Formats: sequence, structure tokens, C-alpha cells
Amino acid sequence: QVQLVESGGGLVQAGGSLRLSCAASGRTFSNYAMGWFRQAPGKEREFVAAVSWYGALTNYADSVKGRFSISRANGKSTVNLQMNSLKPEDTAVYYCAAYFTRSIPSSYEGSYDYWGQGTQVTVSS
Repeated sequence: QVQLVESGGGLVQAGGSLRLSCAASGRTFSNYAMGWFRQAPGKEREFVAAVSWYGALTNYADSVKGRFSISRANGKSTVNLQMNSLKPEDTAVYYCAAYFTRSIPSSYEGSYDYWGQGTQVTVSS
């Protein structure tokens, strides 16, 4: 089992920045690809970003490319999502997720076995 706990959400004005963090515990963190997903009210959960088990490969949704950056610190068992130039449409609950792979990290929600509880991000216009 892998336990994931997100933090760092909050309220920010459009154009601002937030940094989300996800702390993992349980299995060996470095064995897992890590991803961030989000779900806005009335919408399905969607992929945001993912990072490979060793951090060299990343994958981003087109909607966040150039604005968001995912990184991980295996020594601290954490993965971060730096969000810049935030827009009102970025408002959502953001979830951290993990699955065991040594391949390119997936953007497919069904690939992920472990999920955090989510953290709310609200961007005001």
C-alpha cells in the first residue's frame, strides 16, 4: 500500500502561483510513477501532469504546458506541482496519484492504483 497526502491548495487570484505537494508513505516511493489529476465541479477528473519513477520523464496536459511544472524528491518521498499563471479554469480539487512502473508515466487515470484525498485550488478572476 502507498498512502498519499496532498497539501498546498488554497485561494489565489488569476495570474498568481501555488505549489502543491504530495507526501507518500508505505512502499518504496522511488518505484512509482507519480501523477496529478484534477476535478472541477460538474466535470470528470482529468489528467494534469506526471513524472517517472526517477524524475527524468514528465508528461503534461496541453492545458497546463508552460505554466505547471512537476518534480519529485525521492529522498523525501514527495512530489510537487508548481502552478504559475493560474487561470479561473484551473479551479478544481487536485489529486495526487501513484502506480508502479518504470515506463513513461501515463496520463490515463485507470493506470493509477493509489490516490490521495485531494486539495482544493480556487482561482478567482
